[in-house]
Amino acid sequence: MSQALQVISAGILFADIACEPIERLPKAGELVPTSRIQLGLGGCAANVAVDLRKLDVSVGVAGCVGEDFFGQFIQEALTRSGVATAGIRAVPGYGTAATMIVNVQGEDRRFISTPGANVVFHTGDIPTAWLDGARVLYVGGYLMMPGVETDDFANLLATARQRGITVVLDVVLMERKDFQSILRKVLPHVDYFMPNDDEGEIILGVSDPVEQARRFHDMGARNVVITLGEKGCLFVGERGSFRAGVYPTTFVGGAGAGDAFDAGFIMGLLLGESPEGCVRWGSALGASCVRAIGTTEGVFNRAEAEEFLASHQLEITPL
Repeated sequence: MSQALQVISAGILFADIACEPIERLPKAGELVPTSRIQLGLGGCAANVAVDLRKLDVSVGVAGCVGEDFFGQFIQEALTRSGVATAGIRAVPGYGTAATMIVNVQGEDRRFISTPGANVVFHTGDIPTAWLDGARVLYVGGYLMMPGVETDDFANLLATARQRGITVVLDVVLMERKDFQSILRKVLPHVDYFMPNDDEGEIILGVSDPVEQARRFHDMGARNVVITLGEKGCLFVGERGSFRAGVYPTTFVGGAGAGDAFDAGFIMGLLLGESPEGCVRWGSALGASCVRAIGTTEGVFNRAEAEEFLASHQLEITPL
């Protein structure tokens, strides 16, 4: 990996425990069998970083873990994937964030989660040296990390943009708070804001994703991508507005699909693609992710992604 990183992936880090899809949820005291349970990487920052490494992008992760087995596992797994981990801080007195992902056949995934050391992640945990030569600063899991809901963090994003770095922001909502006032600080410094429609509704109290995108755009985000799960996504921004469908895929589990979309979208940015091209890359990686229960194991590598994109069309219609 070259010394200068193309992408900084900052934000939440999790250890995920996931099961192969089961027929139904167990009743109290009942055991329902599954063919496999696995420990894997989770959290936006880790997932996006691994997905980008599969696309041969140089990337470093900034985030916080505990001084425990899960924290060691996250750092070792990222290192094995070729991700720079100098931005990961092991925090005494905190456990590593972890999530149990329960997959039921024909249903959306269910999560049982603890935020762990993510709650103490702060602006200073992002190595300033990494800004030299970086092309994209991705922040995943925003609104779940109170340590970066600050003026200092907004100033960091502004500095990154002044240095020509594209800022991409995604969110995770774990508790109720005044999300809009927090976002108003940072969205004017964000090039691409990428929540899903459920998150948009919770933040804004508006169910229509087109209206969500326009409101986030009015709050300062230069471009907004609202992901809609199996219904695709929509884009509202400086270079137009459109809705996109989905690529065909075999669904096994949805964990990590949004992060895979973000990674693919970022790849499009690195390649100089149009917004439509970035959405095609994001949609392709998202479709590949859901073929496995883990967050990254099913995601295309670069050759697979390029072959898929060359042989499949994505429906895109103007808004």
